[in-house]
Amino acid sequence: MPRPHSIAPAPDLRVACVESAPFGENTYVVFRPGARACLVVDPGFEPGVVIEAILAEGLEPEAIMITHGHSDHIAGNAALRREWAALPIVIGRGDASKLGDPTANLSGGFGIALTSPPADRAVDDGERLEIAGMAIDVREIPGHSSGHVVFVLGRETPPVVFAGDVLFRESIGRTDFPDGDFAALAAGIRRHLYSLPDDTIVFPGHGPPTTVGHEKRHNPFVPAIEPPAAD
Repeated sequence: MPRPHSIAPAPDLRVACVESAPFGENTYVVFRPGARACLVVDPGFEPGVVIEAILAEGLEPEAIMITHGHSDHIAGNAALRREWAALPIVIGRGDASKLGDPTANLSGGFGIALTSPPADRAVDDGERLEIAGMAIDVREIPGHSSGHVVFVLGRETPPVVFAGDVLFRESIGRTDFPDGDFAALAAGIRRHLYSLPDDTIVFPGHGPPTTVGHEKRHNPFVPAIEPPAAD
């Protein structure tokens, strides 16, 4: 069974991460030291560990924040809602329909037919949310999934991004799914992520954290400057 590990990306912010089998998906519990309120980002296939981590910290979740509707990022929604019945599910408007559709959320192909409770709030690019004492900017970056969003905590020092499957350490999300689009993904990364300060910490949906500056310098798939079009 996975064990959560805690990270302090900013002086007044804590992030507990649970890596869920079988896809190595990262679920994040985000909170401020000394406060009870927290956020849960992308609860995966190990919701029991996530719930234990929340209770061990004496926390009360205020929202489930979903970056995109693929099954490994929504598998824990139902279990968290059983534990906290009024807990709202927040997801980008373009991916909200995936929650109840096993084909669209890709679980059907694995013979699971997983569904989630429906969204309580569908958000759009440019919205700012105030939840659990945090200011969260929504940025839509399609390409891995057509309605994928990232959550930017821009008021933190340094800023923090929960990037789902958009940007990984020296990699990017797959674009070979039915609604994938590499050009859209690369454009969104440059517009919404590479424009952030270099010390911005990126918490991805899989793998270790990284920074915007590191990816601008070392990401082989999306360099900071778009290469010129071939003649």
